[in-house]
Amino acid sequence: MAARYLAEGTRVGIRPFTYDDAAEFTGRVRESKALHHPWLFPPDTTPTYRAYAGRLIEDPTKAGFLVCDRDHDTLAGYININNIVHGAFHSGALGYGAFAHAAGRGLMAEALRLVVTHAFTTLGLHRLEINVQPGNAASIALARRCGFRLEGYSPDFLFIDGAWRDHQRWALTSEMTRDGTAFAQS
Repeated sequence: MAARYLAEGTRVGIRPFTYDDAAEFTGRVRESKALHHPWLFPPDTTPTYRAYAGRLIEDPTKAGFLVCDRDHDTLAGYININNIVHGAFHSGALGYGAFAHAAGRGLMAEALRLVVTHAFTTLGLHRLEINVQPGNAASIALARRCGFRLEGYSPDFLFIDGAWRDHQRWALTSEMTRDGTAFAQS
């Protein structure tokens, strides 16, 4: 079973999205509505999941990873790298969400470290950014726990839940993972 993971830690493995994950993914999303609102609105039906997964599978400017709880062989969450740009930039923007049954167990921190390592090695990226609404304490804590540094504040940054929302900008570079700055607060 371990061969199906792109990378694995002690409790989680990460693997690409597949169309076959629709039923479990959308079921977990529906169970997690209270946890996600008002921050996230992941797909909660098979047709919307198929469109979402298709973009992650087929678009070279995106990379999607399912976070799998290895002990229970269930989906614990997801992490996506969006807006991947190579050339002089070598950067991407991270988005993520835990599912309610897995929240607060440290699984997402372990998975985010795996995705960061994959991004900086296999994908050849240099910089990853996380844009977080200031009131999303759990997401900010995850960014901080994984060594991302707060770099700024962007008013009216993303259109979410019917309005333009302010965001904090958190970032991590490949140098930070090599010099020990990142992941220090494990």
